[in-house]
Amino acid sequence: MLTLRRSICFLVVSAALAASGCKKKTQAPTTGSAGPEIASGTTGSAGSADMTGSAGSAGSAGSAGSAGSAGSAAATPGPPATGVAEIKATKGNKVSGTVTFNEHDGKTEVVVDLKGLTPGDHGFHVHETGDCSAPDAKSAGDHFNPDKVDHGAPEAAPHHTGDLGNITADKKGIAKVTKTVDFMTVNDGPHSIVGKAVIVHGNADDLKSQPAGNAGPRVGCGVVAKK
Repeated sequence: MLTLRRSICFLVVSAALAASGCKKKTQAPTTGSAGPEIASGTTGSAGSADMTGSAGSAGSAGSAGSAGSAGSAAATPGPPATGVAEIKATKGNKVSGTVTFNEHDGKTEVVVDLKGLTPGDHGFHVHETGDCSAPDAKSAGDHFNPDKVDHGAPEAAPHHTGDLGNITADKKGIAKVTKTVDFMTVNDGPHSIVGKAVIVHGNADDLKSQPAGNAGPRVGCGVVAKK
């Protein structure tokens, strides 16, 4: 009888212990589930931070930076400045043609294309006044000389801004010459030849006599116009 009672007590205690263990095992996942929820919330927060970062990295800032390319347009060089004088004969002469001035890289290329000259050398200058109305072209005034220096050869100092030396006509009276100088401009400035007269003389310029080289009569005249 005593043995039976002990067996029954053992079974009751074992059942109680088993019931207690089940409760602990059942409660553990509840505690654990809270952990994943918190972790999930943290992950969500990180995600929202990432989204904020993405918004901050919007390409608008980069697009604004690319606007600087507009400044590159200002750096694009323009075409060379050009001026042309159409040469017409003075009374009793036959010269005609053009003198073209092409300015680029700080220098001016002078391109002469004339006909109707007497064979040989002819003084060739830019004069101060753009007026060819007089029959002898004396209305063009003196040599263009803004620096107020002596007359001379274009390759030596001093010389007038308008001093271009001589051109040579062949046996047919044709003169095709190209020379480059750095002391006159087709653009604005005190040495600008725009609106001045180009004079072709009947004789050679001796490059030393004052004030104009003793080049003889004016056989052709034309006013420089910027193109």
